Formats: sequence, C-alpha cells, structure tokens
Amino acid sequence: MTADGHTPATLDLLRFQDSAQSVAVEVDHLAPRGSGDERYHEARIVVRSGFVNGQVGLTVSLEDLDEWERCLDALQAFEAEAGDEAEAGDGSEVEWGVEWPAGDRSAWLEVVPEDPLEVTVHDMPSTRISVRVPIDDPDQLPENRLRLERLRRALTESV
Repeated sequence: MTADGHTPATLDLLRFQDSAQSVAVEVDHLAPRGSGDERYHEARIVVRSGFVNGQVGLTVSLEDLDEWERCLDALQAFEAEAGDEAEAGDGSEVEWGVEWPAGDRSAWLEVVPEDPLEVTVHDMPSTRISVRVPIDDPDQLPENRLRLERLRRALTESV
C-alpha cells in the first residue's frame, strides 16, 4: 500500500483537493468484471475532510471514462466563459456544473466550478445521503486530465 492509501491495483480517475479536504474516484484497474465492451471495474468515491470521511462504491467502464472526459471539457469551457464574463465586468454569475456518471445505477457526483469549487457526492440509490465538499483550489483540471489518461492506458493495456 502506498502513502496515500492506494494499492498497486488502484488508480485515481479524478481528485479534487485542497489543504483540508478531498473528493476522489479510485478505480481498481487490475481485476475487471465481464469482458470486451462489457467490462466494469470496481471503484469508489472517497471523501476526506475534518468533518466527514467516507466512501461509496460504484463501477466504472471505458464508456464512463469517455463521459468523464466530456465533463472535463465542459468544466474547461465554463472556466473560459467565466473568465470572459469577469473581463467584461457585467457582474453576472452563472451557476452550472457537471454530473458523473450518468444514469441511476450507482452513486454519482456533481462538480460546480464556482469559487470555491464544489463537489457533491450523492448516494441516492441506497442511503440517500449527499455530501457537499467545497474545494479552495479550483485549478485542478489539468491534473485530472492526466489522471484520466493514466487510468485509460491502464484499463486498455490490461485487456
């Protein structure tokens, strides 16, 4: 096990963190269930903060990785749009975000790129509990793109 609690079979798909708290999706990439296009990997959404520490399970497919990439694209577009509005000085605020993964099959998260960035973890299918975590360091999209590519490589190489 590594210092961050991972095993060699675990990689982050995403991680939003600041000095006090974090939300991550950790994927067990070495032991898929199913085969071919129907392969799924066990994963979990992990929340760490001074107030709450917990995790909820889900499964991740290659299709889910494509969906997360589209979410990252949307978040990046939002950042660009927000920057343009700030330069225009019109004072308007846009409340907008992304939800991942789609569907009602498991827990999911919502990312709202405000200041601070907010990540809400929803476990509606089972416990009906939601936890909202503000992250004071919103500029984490480049690192999350690298995490996505690293995981995608690991999942496609393990076929």
